[in-house]
Amino acid sequence: MTFFSEIFSTIKLGGILMIPLSLLSILAIALIFDKIMFFRKSIHLPQDLLTLIETYNFSWQKLEDELKELSSENSYRRFFSVIVKNKNRPVWWLESRAADEAKLIEKNLVSNLWILETITTAAPLLGLLGTIVGMMASFKIIGAEGLVNPTGVTAGVAESLIATGFGLAIAIISLFAFNYFSRKNDEVMDEMERLGTRIIDHVRIEEAQPNFRH
Repeated sequence: MTFFSEIFSTIKLGGILMIPLSLLSILAIALIFDKIMFFRKSIHLPQDLLTLIETYNFSWQKLEDELKELSSENSYRRFFSVIVKNKNRPVWWLESRAADEAKLIEKNLVSNLWILETITTAAPLLGLLGTIVGMMASFKIIGAEGLVNPTGVTAGVAESLIATGFGLAIAIISLFAFNYFSRKNDEVMDEMERLGTRIIDHVRIEEAQPNFRH
């Protein structure tokens, strides 16, 4: 209880700008946890499925069975299912359809990341504004009272330092999270493109060698 009381007192000492900074911190944490849960559900790629696609000479039925084991929200299932369902169509059409689905998947993966990017920029600026407000309050006291009220001067300096530190902390956490999710998204899309090409190559082999179909 004392710990939370100290946190509340520190936030209160930071001045009025600690309110929007606190809201940004809550929003950032909520988005980070939401993205973690979303990525856990949507980008899982079982080793058995990966090995199957890597072999080239795989059974379509086996591939469909492996895909059914994945959640309907899984991005790999969505992407590969589009190729499997349209494998009898012309390759050019199949590639176009797969590319469209990949764009939709990428859109889902990067959704709300712009908010983290905005928080990364906005938080330190709000902290800097808190610094200006706090220092102005200190200078105002010094100008009006000289050094008669050192407590008031200290409070203004503390306000500026707390707001700045809090803003920087929010920005650093948001920046690391944004970079991590962005990199993870790039890795997923690269792997999806690579494996999608393998499956389409399998379609091409079947077209060139009808006896290869199974």
